[in-house]
Amino acid sequence: MATLSSLSSTAFTNSNPNSKFLSPMLQPYLEQQQQQIDPPETDEEDDRSPHSNKPIMPNMSPSTDGSPNSNSSMDRSPAALLHVSFNQDYGCFATGTSRGFRIYNCDPFREIFRRDFDNAGGIGSVEMLFRCNILALVGGKDNPQYPLNKVMIWDDHQSRCIGELSFRSEVRGVRLRRDRIVVVLEHKIFVYNFADLKLLHQIETIANPKGLCAVSQASGSFVLVCPGLQKGQLRVEHYASERTSKFIQAHDSRIACFTLSQDGQLLATASTKGTLVRIFNTHDGTLLQEVRRGADRAEIYCLSFSSSAQWLAVSSDKGTVHVFSLKSTLGNLRSENSSPPESDLARTTSGSSLSFMKGVLPKYFSSEWSVAQFRLLELSQYVVSFGHQKNTVVILGLDGSFYRCKFDPVTGGEMTQLEYHNFLKPG
Repeated sequence: MATLSSLSSTAFTNSNPNSKFLSPMLQPYLEQQQQQIDPPETDEEDDRSPHSNKPIMPNMSPSTDGSPNSNSSMDRSPAALLHVSFNQDYGCFATGTSRGFRIYNCDPFREIFRRDFDNAGGIGSVEMLFRCNILALVGGKDNPQYPLNKVMIWDDHQSRCIGELSFRSEVRGVRLRRDRIVVVLEHKIFVYNFADLKLLHQIETIANPKGLCAVSQASGSFVLVCPGLQKGQLRVEHYASERTSKFIQAHDSRIACFTLSQDGQLLATASTKGTLVRIFNTHDGTLLQEVRRGADRAEIYCLSFSSSAQWLAVSSDKGTVHVFSLKSTLGNLRSENSSPPESDLARTTSGSSLSFMKGVLPKYFSSEWSVAQFRLLELSQYVVSFGHQKNTVVILGLDGSFYRCKFDPVTGGEMTQLEYHNFLKPG
């Protein structure tokens, strides 16, 4: 059971006696956030002052000077990277380091600001809320800035935490929407109202040490997916409708990774085998498509839909990012929720020389393979998203690497590298 330090005076029945009232200032920021436009802002908008009435990240700590809390002796030693993740529209990404956290813009690539704490406390998880000044922070493991069982709500306008959620075990993950905070523990998930931190729902899960959870981001539609209570099972919650708690037996092996499309209609999943990726309709659990990453077992690090759900990107410990083409029918789920014929599920990608043999050879040879690939270092961990430029992907590594690549949607093959940076080493 979670314990809560609320931003309102509402009491929580199992509240921690050591909890404290922090700040009533979250509600106005959330009201402003509802007026925010989702597409990425221009450079001029990124540089607005902290006094702007728009909830854009202020450039309060430029990368050349570090944060106001940092000191020169600490800046001379490199910070260890503990966490990296995209924001909800993939226009920015956040990193947690052994000294604090940093925020970067993806296109064009540049560091927006950083916070290095006086005591060099580590941040193990940073969850952005689009581009506004509110973030969710969790301490890093070696020398944590905050206890590992707490989620701290950070307001970068005030350069301090304005709220906290406290639990009896370590926090494994956090997901944010404009209206909800989702906190993932190893065996439970808690859903809170963002405005007052009121607990709305809690879910029991199978052991979930990676903190796997996905939430939709489209306004008016709140879909949450998390592990179920059985191996290979996923639980889908449709909070905007009366249909809730849909269970999908996605794989025979344990779930390794999954993601939702922005509107929550599509779910992509991978197991610990890492050879196949399956795409489901979240409304009825129908298997819509199955694609093959490879033949050898692999650890899938990241799955990502393009904004139009036309493409799916996959990264793994094999050092290759794959881009798969999704069927055009996947975009018509609002009117067509029926299962595609089995023969269609076995169809190979266009141009495959093996398509005529799908009825003769084993399923491996009739699988749908990726359209495009990009080679990276094996065993390094990467997350991937689709860029705002057409037919591009952005790849972030826990080694500090930033890649922007372009793929040809017609001919496919190896992607072209457009850009590379090491975001831990300025210049």
